[in-house]
Amino acid sequence: MSETNDLQKDAINVLRETSRTFFIPISQLAPGVQEAVASAYLCMRAIDEIEDHPELESTSKNSLLTSISEILKGSFNKEKFDSIIEPYRTYLPEVTVRLGDWIKFCPATVVDTVLNATSIMAKGMADWALKGWRVKDEEDLDDYTYYVAGLVGVMLSDIWKWYDGTETDKQLAIAYGRGLQSVNILRNHIEDRERGVSFFPEGWELDDMFKYAKRNLALADVYIEDIKSGSILNFCKIPLALAHGTLNALEKGKEKMSRAEVTEMVSQVIEK
Repeated sequence: MSETNDLQKDAINVLRETSRTFFIPISQLAPGVQEAVASAYLCMRAIDEIEDHPELESTSKNSLLTSISEILKGSFNKEKFDSIIEPYRTYLPEVTVRLGDWIKFCPATVVDTVLNATSIMAKGMADWALKGWRVKDEEDLDDYTYYVAGLVGVMLSDIWKWYDGTETDKQLAIAYGRGLQSVNILRNHIEDRERGVSFFPEGWELDDMFKYAKRNLALADVYIEDIKSGSILNFCKIPLALAHGTLNALEKGKEKMSRAEVTEMVSQVIEK
């Protein structure tokens, strides 16, 4: 029991350190579904840290992510995982090195869903690393945002059904993920360009990406209409409200929402 409690504390602490956006909504979830979503977030964050790593070459990212994708198929082999990351261990953060712990933290009856989604995401990220994240057109943008965010929406839909039978539209779930990701792209586009990366399709201006984000966030608003379960609804509404708020702030020329605005918005969502 002590090991389980220690793992839960570690998972919550690492979650708090790695995500300001998702820590609050995950903490609002009911027991059972909370562990499933926390585990899923940490697993996906583990591979995301490889994709985003500033010191790893694209070929190393591709190799690492492809290998991890393979070992996530079927039952996870910690020894194999450790041997894969060993040459890169000093570069990688705790959330990545401890992938095996986050899998162990996941409820056994839903762990296959989390492993499968993380495996698909890792392979998609591996392919995009080799492409140098060059987004040629909207089809490319849809593909990229599917692997890094839309897939999260699909997995969450599967978790909701596992937990209490909540049925949601998976195409709308993909749009939910895309909407959040496109707001991130808009928020970080100057910083991305400074490091030589752009997720804007060729020829797109800021206005085009704003339209893409708004279109997907509108579909995300429709997605949550199917959700009646209180804690799941709060979980989905908080990041969505923050995405809408951030988009409004960016349109007004601000870099992001203020901490006070974030706190107020989260309070309003939880109280409704």
